[in-house]
This record gives sequence, C-alpha cells and structure tokens, in this order.
Amino acid sequence: MSSPSIRLVEYLATLARQDLNAELAQCAATALLDNIGCGLYGARQQWGRIVSDFVLSERSQGNATLYGSTERVAPVHAALANGTATHGFELDDILLGSMVHGGAVVVPAALAAAEQSDASGPRLLMGLVAGYEMMGRLGRALGVAHNNRGFHTTSIAGPIAATVAAGTVMGFDAPQMLSAIGIACSSASGIKAFTQGTGGMVKRMHAGRSAEAGVLACELAKRGFTGPTQAVDGRFGLLEVIGGDDTHPEALDQNLGASFAITRVWVKVYPCCGFIHSTSHALEALKAEHRLTPDQVKQIRVHTNHHTTEHNGDPHPREAMGAQYSIPYCAGVALAKNARDPAAYAEENLWDPQVRALAARTQPIADAEMDRIFPEHNAARVEVELNDGRTVQSTVIDSHGTPADPCSDAEMEAKFRMMAGAVKTRDAVERLITVIRDLPKAQSIQTLSRELRAGDLPQAL
Repeated sequence: MSSPSIRLVEYLATLARQDLNAELAQCAATALLDNIGCGLYGARQQWGRIVSDFVLSERSQGNATLYGSTERVAPVHAALANGTATHGFELDDILLGSMVHGGAVVVPAALAAAEQSDASGPRLLMGLVAGYEMMGRLGRALGVAHNNRGFHTTSIAGPIAATVAAGTVMGFDAPQMLSAIGIACSSASGIKAFTQGTGGMVKRMHAGRSAEAGVLACELAKRGFTGPTQAVDGRFGLLEVIGGDDTHPEALDQNLGASFAITRVWVKVYPCCGFIHSTSHALEALKAEHRLTPDQVKQIRVHTNHHTTEHNGDPHPREAMGAQYSIPYCAGVALAKNARDPAAYAEENLWDPQVRALAARTQPIADAEMDRIFPEHNAARVEVELNDGRTVQSTVIDSHGTPADPCSDAEMEAKFRMMAGAVKTRDAVERLITVIRDLPKAQSIQTLSRELRAGDLPQAL
C-alpha cells in the first residue's frame, strides 16, 4: 500500500537517477562549504575532541575523513564525530518551518558514504539534495507538539534524513532505501534536557548520533538487513509514536518537485539557538543605529513566540550550551560584545560582568502576534528602555541568513574562512573553497578528501 513516505522515497529515488541541475548543485555545494566549516571549527572544541579521540581509540578501518585529523576511519565513526563537530557551536544551518538542523546530520553522513565508495562530486551533492529534502519534509510532518514535550526534532528526523543522504550516495533503489529507513527509525531519539541549567555537551552529539545511525542503517541494508517499510507514517511508526496531535503526514509528499529544501536553507550568522536570531539581529541593529552602550540600558524587553520564551528563557546559564540557548544572555552579548563572535560564548568568557548585568535586565515576553506566525517565522520585537527615559525598538520577522534575508556568496566564504581558519592554514582554507565550489564537475571526491586532511594547524595543549 502506498503512503506519503513511500511516495516521497520513490520520488527521491527517481530524482537521484537524473542529472543534477545547476541551481541545486550550487545550493548543495554552498551547504557543504558551510557545514564543513562548522565541522572544522567544532572539531577543536572540547566536545569535538572527546568524540574524535574516542573514534581514534576504536582504530576502525575505512576511507572516511575525520575533521581536524589526518586519519581515515570507518564511515560510521566519521559520521558520529563529524556530525558532533558540525553541530558543535550553534553555527550550522536550519530548515525554516521544520525546526531542524539539516546540514549537521546530512553532510557528515553523505560525505562519509561518498568517501567510502569514491563517489563523484555530483553524486555527493545529490545525496545532500535528497537528505535535506527528507529532513525538511519530515520535520514539518512531525509538527510542534513533540518538541514542546521535550523531544529534539533534529535527532528525531535526523537518522532518517542521514539514511536518505547516505543511501542516495550509495545508489540505493526505493525498496532498499525504505528498508534502511525502517532500520533508522528505531534510532530516532533525543531529549531537550540540555536547555536548562547545566546542559552539558549532549546536544552537540544529537547530530553526530543521527548521522551515525543513517550510515549504519545503510551499511546494514546493503548487507541484506531489513527494516519495516512503513516505519515513518504507518501504524506505530515515527509520526504516531513520537509525534503529537499536530502531525502532518501529508507534508511528506506534498507538491513534490515544486521546490527543494536545499534552496531554502537558513544560514546561521549568530552562534546561538535559531529561535533567538531575530532578537540578536534586532539588538545588533539598535546598537548600531543609536550607538548604544551597556551603561545606557535600563531594561530590555523581548517579545517573541511562546515556544521560545518557554524553552529559551534561562536568565542564569552556567555552561556554553545554556548560554547559546538563553535569550537574556544573547541579549547581553548583542549589546556588550559582538553578537556574531563565537568567542563570546566560550566557556572562559561566560561570566563577563557587562553581559551578565544586561542579561539580568532582560525580560522575555510571550507575544500572541509572534505565536501566530511561528514556526514559519521566528520573529521578535525588541524594546530597549534607556536610563534617559527613551525607549528604542526594532522588529525583525526574518533574521539575516534566512531565505528572506540571505547571506551573499562573499559572506558565506567569509564565514568559512573564520571557522576553518581556526583549524587550517590560510592556503589550505582557500584550496578547500576552490575544491568545494568545483564539485559539480568533479569525477571523484578524492581531491576533497585529500584537502580535508591537509594543512591543519597544531592543536593547542
């Protein structure tokens, strides 16, 4: 019996046999550039190093690259470590309206599969197109209720999207892909306990575990292991078991081919939770327009949707993860520091007195108008009351980096240079940009693999 999930997979399998058009190839290459940059930056963070060290201790055999290392490892292990690193500092992309981080899951899975099978550049990019499509559609189909209960949507939809990405690269047909998806659905998990207090490092690993699960599912399916073909939208499937009372299974196959998720990627310019980006954008603009300084500010009021005020309102975060999820902390950074600088969220800088003082004077407020347009728009209206009696305000419906206000190619490359430059020499960074931009016509990704393993700067002790 056909179902929305089966029709989607059959469509993606047909798409994968076609040539990649220029627009999709360019969008996929840009997504690859951004997420590899995020992964290289995250590989040098404490959590990235821990997972990388674990992978290296396993001494696995394979052809997949480990970010920030010259070693080659098994694709399953590369996906785990590189996914964790890519999601490692809240700079990886989002699919607007789906509440998912697509690239941190899809790119590591597709890249690991491509390196293991020596795929062509177009085949890798097609894997990204298919993986992002599954991620975006499944995120929408899951609705919002499960997230409000504390499930992390990225790690629920992630294993399935990673499976589609890796399976596309590996040349799976629709029946084999459906079986692999059935395997991956039993790996869907992830709770949002990380949003409160001492959130730890686990949220970073949600993307890594998702990418790992997708590659593992494909490796098993390739060997004849089978899974249920209705595991997404069938009885006791993912939507029924984890989704709430607002699932939308019709989103899985609605208007197939009319547009593609990878053309509507939200590139993050602020290293914090995406729900807070409109707040950071608004405060950044007010600071520039009115030359605001911290000592001028009496109170900050952030009017945004109920979901964000409930999940992102911690006024006293004690770790980097909590700080990146805190409206008050991010407001303090935007006015006292540089809202775009990852260093403002580093563990050693979390107790900056100006940031903390502004955070203490920040009030998140649930706003019915913002609720009305959520999650299609993560909007915020910010009011800054000044000590001289004035109040200045700004409303941002779609923050910079979203499809409504996209980053330019120059901005994308500047972001990559900032992130990759923390790990690689300047020449190595420029070579990577060139190689990734040339992937649409590359017969093999071996040059990309070689450049990923070259030019690393020494690690600080």
